[in-house]
This record gives sequence, structure tokens and C-alpha cells, in this order.
Amino acid sequence: MDEDDISVPDSPASEFGTTTPDALEKQRASLQTYLDALPYECEGPEEMQAKLEVIVGRICVCAETKNWLVLTTWDGMLQCWLLMRYPMPKSTRAKLTRLYYELCLVPGIEPRVMRSWADMLSRLICNKPDSRRKLDANDLQLPWRPIWRVLQKELWPKKRMHDSSRNVVNILLFVAEQCKRYYLANEIPDMIATFLPMLTKDNILTMVPVVTSFLPPTHPHLYLPLVFKLWEAFNSSVIDDRFIELCGDLAEEHIVGECGDMGPEAAAEWKTVGMWSEAEWIFLTAKALGSMSASFIQGVSGASTTAGHADTMADKQSLRIKKLINRSSALAKLIVYSLSLDGPIRSDTASTPGSSSSEGYMAGSRALDSLDKLVTSVESFFHPSNYGIWSLNLTHFVQRLMAEFSKRWKDEQLPNCKTPVTRRLTPEIRRNFILTLRTPVLLSMFSKDPFTISYSQAAMRSMALLEPNLIMPELLERAYSGLEVINETHRTTAVMTMLSAVSLPLVTERLYLGGQKHVVPLLELCIPGIDLNDPVKTICATMFISSVVQHIKIADVSMHQVGVDLSSDAPAEDMMDLDSPSSLKVREEERALTRESTSGFADWVTSLFRRVLALFENLPEEGVLKAIKGALDTVCMHLSDALFDLVLKLVFDYASTNAKSNAVRAFGQLVSCLARARPEKTADKFLPFCAMQIQEELKHGASSIRTTSTHEAVPSDTTLHWNLSILRGCFGYGGSTILKYKDQMLSLINLLVEKTKSERGYTGTGRLINRVVHSAGIIYTQNSRFANPDEWDSPEFNQNLTTQWGKTYETEEVDVTWHECCLPGCSSNKEEIEFVLEVMDKVAAPALDKVEGLLETVSKWDSVARNDFCRSIPHAARSLWGSLPTFLLMGEKDVVNPCLNDEIEIPELLVAPLEVKAGFTLSDSSDPQYKRAMAHRTHYGKLIHRASNLLRNQTQGEDHIDAVIGVSRAIDVYLLEYAMTRSNFESLTKSYRQARDAIRAWPKQKDNGRVVFLKRAQVYNAGRLYMHALYRLDELSLSPYTRVRRHAQAILHNACGYFVRSTRFTLPYLFRALEKKADPDRMKGALYVMWNKGTAAYALAGEYPLHGQYLVSLLECQHQEKPSVQKLVGSVAQDALAYLNEESCHTDAFTEDIPGWRYVQFAIRFLYGLLRRDATPPPALAAFFLKQCISPHSTIRVTAQKAVVKLCAHIKIRTFSESSEQLWLDEWRNPLRRDIPVGDPVEFLRRHGQPGYPAGQAGDVLVDKFGTGFIVWTPTVKAYQAVPEGPSAFVWEEASRPILRAMSEVMDQDNFFTVLALLWGQESMKNGTTPELRAENVTFMKSIAKMFEHEKLQTILDTVDPLLADTDRYKQRSGAELLAGLSRGSKHWPKQHTDAFWTWIASRLNKIYAQMKPDTVSFWENLFSEQLVDRDPRRTEPLVKWILSLPLDFHGDSAFAMSKSLSIFNILVDCLDLRFLPLADQYVNLFLDNANTGYAEIRSQIAQNIYAIINIQWRPNYPSASDFIAACASQPDPLFVRDARYLDRVSQIVSQLPTWKEERLPPPRVSQSQYDKVGLTLLQWVWDFAHGPQAPLIFRYIIAMLPEIIRMSELNDSSELQTYSSAVLYVLSAVTPPPEYVGVIADNFINAIKSSISWRIRVNALPTLIVFFYRNLLSMSSGLVSRLMGVLLDCLSDENIEVREMASKMLSGVVRCSQRQSIVPLKDRFINTLRRTKLPNRRDPAYADALRSLHSAILGVCALIESFPYSVEPWLPPLTEVLANHATDPVPISTTIRKCASEFKKDTWHKDQLAFNEDQLQSLSTMLVGTSYCAFS
Repeated sequence: MDEDDISVPDSPASEFGTTTPDALEKQRASLQTYLDALPYECEGPEEMQAKLEVIVGRICVCAETKNWLVLTTWDGMLQCWLLMRYPMPKSTRAKLTRLYYELCLVPGIEPRVMRSWADMLSRLICNKPDSRRKLDANDLQLPWRPIWRVLQKELWPKKRMHDSSRNVVNILLFVAEQCKRYYLANEIPDMIATFLPMLTKDNILTMVPVVTSFLPPTHPHLYLPLVFKLWEAFNSSVIDDRFIELCGDLAEEHIVGECGDMGPEAAAEWKTVGMWSEAEWIFLTAKALGSMSASFIQGVSGASTTAGHADTMADKQSLRIKKLINRSSALAKLIVYSLSLDGPIRSDTASTPGSSSSEGYMAGSRALDSLDKLVTSVESFFHPSNYGIWSLNLTHFVQRLMAEFSKRWKDEQLPNCKTPVTRRLTPEIRRNFILTLRTPVLLSMFSKDPFTISYSQAAMRSMALLEPNLIMPELLERAYSGLEVINETHRTTAVMTMLSAVSLPLVTERLYLGGQKHVVPLLELCIPGIDLNDPVKTICATMFISSVVQHIKIADVSMHQVGVDLSSDAPAEDMMDLDSPSSLKVREEERALTRESTSGFADWVTSLFRRVLALFENLPEEGVLKAIKGALDTVCMHLSDALFDLVLKLVFDYASTNAKSNAVRAFGQLVSCLARARPEKTADKFLPFCAMQIQEELKHGASSIRTTSTHEAVPSDTTLHWNLSILRGCFGYGGSTILKYKDQMLSLINLLVEKTKSERGYTGTGRLINRVVHSAGIIYTQNSRFANPDEWDSPEFNQNLTTQWGKTYETEEVDVTWHECCLPGCSSNKEEIEFVLEVMDKVAAPALDKVEGLLETVSKWDSVARNDFCRSIPHAARSLWGSLPTFLLMGEKDVVNPCLNDEIEIPELLVAPLEVKAGFTLSDSSDPQYKRAMAHRTHYGKLIHRASNLLRNQTQGEDHIDAVIGVSRAIDVYLLEYAMTRSNFESLTKSYRQARDAIRAWPKQKDNGRVVFLKRAQVYNAGRLYMHALYRLDELSLSPYTRVRRHAQAILHNACGYFVRSTRFTLPYLFRALEKKADPDRMKGALYVMWNKGTAAYALAGEYPLHGQYLVSLLECQHQEKPSVQKLVGSVAQDALAYLNEESCHTDAFTEDIPGWRYVQFAIRFLYGLLRRDATPPPALAAFFLKQCISPHSTIRVTAQKAVVKLCAHIKIRTFSESSEQLWLDEWRNPLRRDIPVGDPVEFLRRHGQPGYPAGQAGDVLVDKFGTGFIVWTPTVKAYQAVPEGPSAFVWEEASRPILRAMSEVMDQDNFFTVLALLWGQESMKNGTTPELRAENVTFMKSIAKMFEHEKLQTILDTVDPLLADTDRYKQRSGAELLAGLSRGSKHWPKQHTDAFWTWIASRLNKIYAQMKPDTVSFWENLFSEQLVDRDPRRTEPLVKWILSLPLDFHGDSAFAMSKSLSIFNILVDCLDLRFLPLADQYVNLFLDNANTGYAEIRSQIAQNIYAIINIQWRPNYPSASDFIAACASQPDPLFVRDARYLDRVSQIVSQLPTWKEERLPPPRVSQSQYDKVGLTLLQWVWDFAHGPQAPLIFRYIIAMLPEIIRMSELNDSSELQTYSSAVLYVLSAVTPPPEYVGVIADNFINAIKSSISWRIRVNALPTLIVFFYRNLLSMSSGLVSRLMGVLLDCLSDENIEVREMASKMLSGVVRCSQRQSIVPLKDRFINTLRRTKLPNRRDPAYADALRSLHSAILGVCALIESFPYSVEPWLPPLTEVLANHATDPVPISTTIRKCASEFKKDTWHKDQLAFNEDQLQSLSTMLVGTSYCAFS
């Protein structure tokens, strides 16, 4: 649990926000609320400050000495200190933050350690949402350049040393994001100037996360224009996530404007909508709408977004950057923090949400108006019948909206809120905000998915707390209908969980007057929910009962409440005017009804307990029992005295007349619920009866059959177990109550110890001892009622009891009740401790003595002795000490073997527990009681140690298993049952969080339920205990018996987590267990322990020499042939690899011969992981690696190749590095590198950016990569000096030359390369796959070529030559891999050797080309790509010239032959990138000229090539970053997204399409028509573009083609053309277009529909138009919507019925989303048409026109009805009479009316029918069935 999980809900509100001068005092006041809640005195701040100084001092010493392993242990200690919540001086916090920031940047640190430091940095800053930030920007300034320097190595790692599993890039970005607030604002221009030149089209997904992680939240005007322009230009889900999150955070950050801490200069300027301009807001809302995942046309799934597909095209490196971004939460922040009164108020604000008007905005807020449109457009997707992938997104979005709105609303009610009054939320905004979201949430609460339901309920809860009068009546209606229905289980469970969510406003008068009278009826309706056959329903019912009862006192106040004093009541917030007599009367009536309803409590409680007892008759599953116990616990705690007595009698009567074997434990838990509420009453009632029954049963032989293992209970023992269970329940929480019965209990326990001999009997006795001792011997909270104890029974409280329901407290008002056995000076406490000691003396000590006697004869044990041993151990061990974790405070131990590593550890730096007071019962070592208890514990420890030694050496087999397990459990208790275990602490913390979040309405809420503060105190006490448990068993883990072994291993792993250096102590034992001649079962035990993550991490990622011993011991397991052992060794070895990386390991070499290929595989993997860049391995190791590169085992070979690659790369970087820092940060410099100043980009590109150069003008400086120049150029570009003829340019470091000689010797013998090529040429095991070039083989060959240059060239070429001509495709691939590696590695060879190599290649290119077949083309294309990518074309001049000389044929006979040359050309285009620009126009025109090819493959190639060339041409270059930022602020299109270089050429082709359409060939030759071929090429091009990251570039071209694309969609004779054209039309809606194009595109659709003579065009265009309308709803101008309405009304009268019906569907959607002000005019229009149109005789020529006219009007009326699917508007009922008059008209009128009536939503029909009169109900029935005499119901 982290530092703020405890404090958030109830810390004083002044803690939040900025720090005031008296901040330290406020922090101390907050701390004091924690300390006051504990029953013992705690350390003062000064004492804890001294402890902090010690911790910080040790951390600094470790940092200065670079003792990283010890430093990580002190990190844990600092975390413990933070958990105690003491205030830390800001100066200390700032310095620590700076230290951890610097630590995260230390090179060569293992990622696991770096992650822990980043986590500590985050804890120190406390930068989590909704928590108080501990440091402001004024308290700490950090430099950003150091982390940027380290980050670059991770963003663009060297390929040969890249580890795909390495996650450092995400850790560093996390650190930057946590610290960006502390980067100086004046550094923002420098950041932009640094990042922008490095941003390219290829790395945009890498640089955007960098930008959003580094830019500070201040001065957003400096970078927001840039953000929006970049965002608009790219189609990417990753970019959407990052920028939406950024905008959401900025909206929240800058809501206070200039009044905040940032000041006027740093704050954002307020614009049209919050801090956003109108254009920015429209763009943001379009992104919000696109994030909803809703498909707006039934059956169409392709219209969501192409952004996700575009991201898959990015390079793998950028996709390694991952961050879990909650887009719904970010959008909610963005919208909520943009709400304000910023426009005229719309006149119809009070009407239904979604209504629109030409003037004004909903509640005067533009953002709220946009939200209303957005929610209305997707409203139907919330309905359960429309469930889909969008449901979760939509409900989560609504839930986050409500959470953020609640937070902001409550924040603005605080007196210290800095948001200007003019920017704050208003009650009208609040009301309309909730009205907007109410319908969607009410719809989704019955969804099919539990997560969707939970989000809906969370949103509903927030609404009910803010506007209960709007929400609660709707919920209560649904609640009664859902609970009264017996055949819809799903609806019932949804209602009960929903009621649980709103339980607080339901019971609390000050929140909602009118809900209280429903409490008892709803509780009564929930009783049937406790159903044996439906566990889910039972859990939901108990959840509702618990959530309601925890806020009330269950008492009958109906008879004696006559006059109520109203003046003392708390005012109801935003309810009514309390001064008005009518309000007082309403309040009095409601209270009277509530009081009268409480008369039903007695019957309800009786029914509840009887229902539960009936359930116990046939016991259900465990989860249900847990839920029932929780509910009964809460109910019993809140019963009045009279009702408690009633329940007690009922339960006792059942207990005394029944004994159910299947309900023994469950009934005991039921009794414990009663005992927890009133322990003395419960014990008085049950103890005499149970004691008598137990004695009677034991007298007659119960539990007398000796057993030592778990078994079914003997039926005759049932009564004994039943009464034992009841007795355990009575004494779980009694505390001092036990003293009243101590003599009776002691005698009873001794009797049980003596007489219970079956396993079930003696373990039950042990649990009884456990409960009794626990309740007397330690501290715990008591009385978890909702009111303080002094109030619970007070007359004032009970006089107005129902008004006290739902009472909440602030932290200082809560009286936390403890069982305080540890307080000095209290006689009852001493008596309780004495009782515990008496149990030790009279029960535990005799049991241990008995065990001691049995150990003397362990070798002669019979079954009786074994039984005596097994039943004595639980009494002495688990039962007693297991229940007393806080009874004894352990002092410092005298450690015999501290296990120090003298090389890195000294005693002064060892971590010790954080000594804090924690409520131990006995803590004074001089106290006689302490000494007695310690003597018992010491005796117990020595005895179990002796027992484990003796039993371990016995050979009596399985007979001893139960005894051994008993001892191991005793060891577990002795070692680990102290203070607080991790699992218990986490469980308490989780329980506290759930209770806190269930009641509070917002994160900073000060008041909460009393039980929450009790849990908070409990958790804080547990945290103090946990400090004692931290930082404080081998042989049984190696037992030959699996059951013993597994049990002991679990204990050992747990113990190693608590006792420092215990793992170091145990490892030598484990290593010895793996030696030769070891027993296989012991080996398995050792291997399982070594496999544990904690053990492996300690040994392998920890210290030298443990990891070497660990790995060697694994490799020496080859002597054991047992398959199960070998399988286990393989698993351990595989998992060990995760901990082997160069930062964490020293280099150890294994030079021995290792037999067995499996162990060679293990060894080589280990050695690969152990290679470090800063250490030179021995030559023998390099030779070993290289020899294994020709191993017949592919797994060995692949790892060996990777090792050789890594080894060669290390030699290179060690040679080039001048310092350790250069070595680790990859800042070494190649001696051939030159940095060329860019200067004038045009001149620079003329010299270095051409595809080819005339002879003699190539120059000798080569630029391989342009990683810049997209927006801005870097000042210099990296280049390399060409190596002239002569010797090699490099001399490798002296220390590595023996390694290279050893490797050279290996390659010179045994036909190394021939064997290698043979192995690489073996057929792939993956059948049916097309062979691809394998990157690991190419990289291996590249490394050899780099290291040895031309030494082995001729040998390799001689090997390659025959492979190129081989008919076997796998051998061809082998040759291609060798050739690809050579060409990549020949980059810096002397000129004479590169010339010879390329001459050899050039002479074989035509031969290779001829060899390329469909099944080999992919790897030959890979070869050409490998040779060309990231290489200056001057290096590969022969290949570039050859590709450019290839004939590009488009109309030949062989599609493959043409495709082959085009695909190779496409590779050249991609690899040349901007160097291809001089050739671009020539080839684009060539491709467009040949767009009429008849081959689909060639059309695809043409489309891809045009797409690639246009992408290359898009380079909106600027002289500097500042020029680009200025352009973003002043120009509409600074990135030239709207430029279309070839628009004229495309328009020319489009203009010819109508002519070609007329010339189309008849089927079946239609596909050979010019129109079809050119059309398909263009559509393929648009499709490819729209699914790529640069999709916005295509819109200019699409607009030119759109009319023809729409026409293509009608061509039924060409399915391919029709499919592609329809798909492209839908894709238009999947990419956000520039705003000015929205109207143009929509008008194209409208014009096509209007002007087309073909009804098919209208049918195809209408659905795509409606999708486009919904997707761009908020960008549509009113004029455009009017034109859209016009065309829809025209289509309603279309001759074709399909067009009419489609137009009707569209009309309902348009009216619902944006045209509600047009409803009345439309209604009048349709009714007038119906009135004036008479249907003549069927033979009349005018019949068809009249029928169409009538049908159009009927469709219009139906569209209006369907536009409000979930409500009945005032104008709607009269329309039923209009439609009923035509219900018997001819088809299609009658069918349309019937369909409309059948689809009328009836979810709330019981309420909606009240809006209809009797005639209208009759009309509705007529619509449905034609003619009817019964009313619609």
C-alpha cells in the first residue's frame, strides 16, 4: 500500500492544492488524526525525523560508494518510513527526489533496480491523480537534458545489441512524465527545438510520447498550436491517446486560469470553450466521438476508425513504448473542465436534453451543448438490445464524466477554491449535465456485461448524490418492477446491485427526502433473493442488505414517535425552501411514513434469519457463505436491543434443537456475528448449553477414533463439532468477557485437549484455543456501528432515529473503540494477559512436555504415539502462537550467522526494522509477564527445531508425513506469525479502500461513515505492525514426499521474504542437493526452491559469486537421467535467462566440455546473458561460441550466433569508446564519422540527396540515414568518410585481438562456411510457410564481415555462388542471407574490396532476377531491401542502377513477371526515401498513365508505389523550430496536409471516367473495361492511403473523385468495383477530415443523391452519408444540416420504396441529434400531406403517386416517433390517432405502421402509458394489430 492510500478520503481539505506557509502544521494536524485513533502513544515528529535522517544518510553513503545492491534495501526502509505518514520537510523531499532522479540516469544499472528507483521517485512526488502533490514547481527544479541524453540510447538502440525484452525506455519516459512539472518553463522552446528536428514520419509514434512526457504543463500557448497541427496531420490511435490525455490534463490544470499558482504568464488563455478555440474544440469533440467505437449503421463494422490499423504499420521500435492510457478518463476531464457559462442560454434548456435551437446553448455552456449532441448521437448504443464492443467504452466514458464532474463540483464548493466565479459550474449546468446522461445510464444498467453494469451503477451513484430528485424516483420505479419480477433473474440482480450503489441517498434524509420510507419494503423484497439455486442473486441480495443496514439502526420506532422537533434537523441540500410551510409539511409526512415503515423491521429480521437457516440446510458454495456472513455481521451490529434479543432467541432455539454436519462452520460464523455485536449476551446464552453438550458427547466417546489426516467427520461426532463451532463463535471478539468464564473455559479446553483424538476434533479444539486467546491477548477495533457508542443509546439520537440514518463523521469526531489489552494501568488488561499466560501454563506447556517425551522414542512410534504427537503440536503451536502475533514484542536477536558478504556489506549499512510503537501487548522485557511468555516461546522454538531434526532423519516413510507437516506448520507459525503478514496487511488495506470508495462522493471528501474511520485506524495500526514483520527451513523442502516438500517450500519462500539474507543462507544447501549421487527427489525439491522468482532474482540479479554457483549447479545436473528432473532443470534454466543481462551480471566463463546437447544449450544461453560490454571474455569462449554456430541443433545455433553478434559489437564499441560513460550511453564515435553542417537544405540535398551522381562527382563523404528534415533539420547530419583504397580503416582494441584470432582459426578449419550454409539451407520445420530472410542469420554474417572485413570474402563468395543457382529454395535463401550479411557488413571496407564485392554481385543480378519465383520472391526482395535500406546509394550504385534499368511493364502476359519488377522498384522507392524526389514526378505520371492495367496484382503495386512516392514528397520543411511554431499559430495548414501535387492529373483522369463508363463492355467482359480497371486502381490507392498514418493527405484527392466513387457503388455487374467503392465511402468516416472538407464531402453526397437518376445511387449514398453525419456531427454547420434535411425529405417521396425507408431511418437520427426544433413544423407538414392526400381506386392512374405520397408522410411521422425511442414527448400521443387511421391502408403503408408500433420501446411502458388517453391507447393497439377491441397494455 502506498503512502496516500490511507490519507486521501479524510485528510483535511486544506492539505490539497498549493502549500501555504503553515503547511507543516497542517500536515502535523493531519498526522495527529491518525495518532489519536490509536489506543497507544506513538512517536513524535521529531523522533521520526531523526529516523529519517539515518535512512537518508545511509542512502547517500550507498549512492556515493555505488553500492547499488545495499541501496535498494534502504529504498525499502524509506518506503516504510513514508507509510507512517509523518511530515517530511520539503527541502529533504526535494533533495531525495533529485537524488532518485539522478540515480535513474546512472548508466549500466539493471532495469529492475531502475524501476524501483522510479517508483520511489513517484512516491516522493506523489503525482497520482486526485492526491495532494507533495512538491510544487517552486520547490524543485530538475534538468531535462540528462534524461533526454540517456533516453536516446533506449529510443534508438544499436541493432546488434538490442534486447526486445528490455523495458528501460518506458521507465525513463515514466520518470520524465513524473518530473515534467519541475522542468523550467523557459526550457520549453529548447525542448521543442531539440525534439522537432528529430521528428519524422517514420518515428512519429516514438517522438509524440517523448513530447507529451517532457513538456511542462505551464505556458501551453507555446506548444498547443504545434500539438493540434501535428495531431491533425496523422492518423494514429497512439497519437490520439497521448494528445487526448495531454489536453485532458491541461484542461484540469488550467481551470483556475490566471488566479492559480502558475501566474498570468504561465496560465492558459481562456477562449471560446474553456482554454480551447472553437476550431480546436470541434476537433477535440470529433476525436471524442471517434473514440466511442460505435458503428452507426446496422451491419456495418468498417466505419469505426483506421487509426489502429495505421499504427500496426509503424516500426517495431516505436511500438515498444507502451503506456496504459485511460482515454475515457482523459476525454471526461477534457469536457468537464471546459464547462462554464460561456454563451447565451438556450430558451428550451428545461426541456428534454438533446433538443436544439438555432440560438443559445444548453445551460449557457458550449461544452455541455457539445456533450449533449455527442451523447444523443450514441444514445441508442447504451440499450442492452444494442450490446456490442462499444458498450464498455460508452458506459466507462459516462462513469468518468460523472466522477470528474462530481470532483469539480465539490472542489468549487470549498472556500479556498481558486477557480474564478465566472468560470465555475452553475446549478443549471449541473442539472442539465445529469439530465443529458440520465437516459443512457438508465438504459445500460440492465446490460449483459457485468463491467458495463458496474460502470453504469457508479455513474448512477454520482448522479444520485448530486441530483437525487432527478435520479432516485426513476431508480425506485425500476427497483420495484425488477424485484417483483420472478422470472428475470438478470433484471433482479441488476436492480439489487444498483440499489447497493445508491444506498446512501436512499437512507439519508439530508441527501434525498422520500427515499427512507422505501428502505423496509425494499429489504423485504430482497429476502427471496437469498436463493440456494442462484449464488449470484444471493450475493447481490446480501450486498444490498449490507450496504443499506450499515447506515441505519434497525429498530421499531413506529409506536412512540409522536411529536418531532424539526428545528434540530440538518438542512437538505438543494431540496426545497425549508421556510415554506408546505415544505415542512412534506418533510413531516415523509418522516411519519418512514417511522411507520419501521414496524416491519421485526418481521424482516425474522424472515432474514429464517431464510439463512433454511439455506444452511443445503449448504451452498463458499463465496455465497462469505457474502451471507458479511451481511449478517452488519445486520447484527445494527440491531436494537429488542430486535437483537429476538434474533438471539431464534438462533439459540435452532442451535439447541439441530446439529447439521454440513453447516457446522457456517452456523458458528452466524453465532460469531451475534457475539461481535453483544459478546456477553451471546456467551451467557450459549456457553452453558454448549459446555454441557460437549462434556456429554466426550463422555460417550465422541472424537475418540484416532486419526492424523483430514477426513470426513464421523456422524456420531456431529453434535460435538456443532457445539465446538458455536463456542468458537461466542469468543471471537469478547475481550474482557472471557474473564467471566475463564475457569469454566480452561477446564473445558483441557478436557477437549485430553479427549479429542480424531484430526477434526483436535484441530477444532485448536481453533477454539486460537479464538479465545486471540480475543483476550491482542488489540483490535470493536463496535463498528454507524454511530459513536455514546450516541447509539442516547435518547436524543433515538428520538429522531430515522433522521440519523446515513450519519457521517469527520475524522476528529469519530470515537474509535479498541480492545485495549496493551494499555498500562488497567486491571482488566492485566487479568486478560494473565489468562493468556495461564493457557500457556496449563494447556501449551503440558502439550510441549508431551511432545518432548515422544521425541525421545521417535524411532519406536506406533500409531498411538504418532497421534499424540500430531494432536499436541497444533495445541502448542498454531493454535496458541498463531493467534498472538502482537502479544510479544521481539527485541534484538543475537545472530550467530549474519551471512554478510564482506566485499559489499558492512554491519553499519545493514537494514534493520523501522522501530515504531505498534500496540504489542507485552513490550517491556523486564516485565515478569513478558519473561514468562518469552520462556514459553523459546521452549516452543527449540522443541520444533529438535523435532524437525529428528523427523528428518527417520526412514519410516509415509507414516511420518502428517507429523512432519505438523512440524513444518509449527515452524511457519514460529517464523512468520509475528506482527503483521504481508497478505493480511494487503487484505486490510483493500477492505479499507472498498469501504472508503463506497461512501465518499469525491476524492477530497472529509466526512465519511464511521466504519471507514475504524478501518482506517485498523490499517494504520497494521502498517505499524508491518514495520516489525519486515527485515527480520531448508531440509524439509527437499523431502522425498511431494506433499511435505511442497508445504515446506511455500513456508521457505515466505520466510525468505521477511528475513534478510536468509536466501543467502539457504542457497549453499540447495547447491549441495544437486551434486552427483544426490537423491532425485531431493534434487527436485532443490530445483523447485531455486525456481522461485524471489530466490532466482536474489541469486542471479544479486551479488557475485552466487549467480555463478547457481548456474554451474544447474549445468552439473546432467548426471541425473530421470526425465522429470531434466524437465525441471530445463524450466529453471529457461526462467533464469530473464535475470541475465549485462547490467546485473559479472562475466564468468565455462570452459569445460559440457556433454549433452541440452546442457550445451543451457550453458550457451547463460554465457550469452553474461556477456558485458565493459569486460573482455577469454578467447576460448569466443571460439566456443563460433563452433556452436555450426551445431546441428538449431536452438543452440541461434543462441551461439546471437552471442557472436553481441561479442563482435562489444569489441567494436570498446574500441571506439574513450570513457566508460561513452561505452554505456552508446556515445562512442566511429573514427570515420563526420558531422556535415546542413546550412541551406536545398544545397545540402543537391550534394547528398540524389539517387545517383555523374562519374567523379560522388564525393567521399556518405550520408546513410536522414533521421531529420521532415519539419526542421538538425544543425548537422551524421555522415561517414568513404574508406579509400589501402589497408583497413580500423584497428581493433589490443585486448580483443586474441579473441579475433581464436575466431579466425575456427573459421579457417572444417569448411566452416560450407557447413554453415548447409545448415542454413535446411528445410524449414514450419510447413506451408513462404521462406523469409532470417534476421539473426543476416546479422551474424554482418558481424563477421564487420570484424574480419575481406579476410574471408573469397571463401564466402565461393560458398554462395552455387547456392544462388540451386533449385532448392531453402538453399537459395541460405545464399541470400550470406550475401545480405556481407553487403551490410562491407560498409567500411577499403575501396578495392568493396568494388570487387559489388562487381561480383552486379554480375549475378540478372541471374538472381531470373531465378525469382513466386515461392522465393519474398526473400530476394528482403535481400535487396537489406542492401539498400539506410545506405547512401553511392555505396550500392550498381544495384540502384540495375533496379532503375528494370523494365516496368503493366500490360504484359505474365502478372508475376510484371509484379516482380514493380515490387523491387517499390523497395527502391522506400529505401531511397527523399533521394527519390528528383524521380518522383516521372514515375507518378508513368503509374497513372498505366492505371488501366487488367491485373489486380499490378493495380495493387501501382497504388502502393503512388502512395509511397506521395508520402516521400510530404516534407513541410521549415528553417527552424520557432518558424514552424509561428506557422502553426498563424497559418491554417502549416504542414501542407491540404496540398495535392497531382490533383490536376487525378482530376483529368476522373473527368474521363464518365466517357469510359459509357464505353463499358457487357458482362462477362465488364472487368476488362477501361472504366473498371482505372476505377479499381484509384480506389485501391485511396483505400491504402486511408489505412495508413498519413491518411489526412488523401482528402483533396478524394473530394475530386467522390462523385464518381458514389456512382461506382451502383454498378451491380461489377461486384469488385461495387465492394471497393462502398468500402471507400465508409472509410471516409473512419478518418477525421480537415474541418473545411466536412461540408464539401457532405455536399457531394447530397448533390449525388439529388441529381442521380438511379435509385441505387441514392440507396448506397444515404447510409454512408448518415455515418459521415454522425462522425462529424459537431463540425456540421446549420446550413449544411438544413440541406441534408431537405434531401432527406425529398427522398421520403422517392419512387423506390428502399430509398424512402432508408431516408426515414436517417431522418429520425438527424432529428434526434440536431434538429429537434424542427419537430413541430415537420409534424405539421406530414399531417397536412396525409389530410390532403386521398387514396383513389387502385385502377386510377393517380393511385401510385397518391400511395407514394401517403407512404412518405407515414414514414415521416414514424421517423418522428422513432427519434425519441426512450421517452414519450407531449406531441407524440396524438400521432397514434393519425397513424391508426391508416393502419388498414394497402402495403407498404400498413406494414410501416405495424413495424413502427412493434419497435416502440416499452422499457418504461408502465409509466409512459400515462401520457396516452384511452383513445390514443386504442389507436396504438390498432397500429399494432390492425383492428382491436382491447386496450394496449
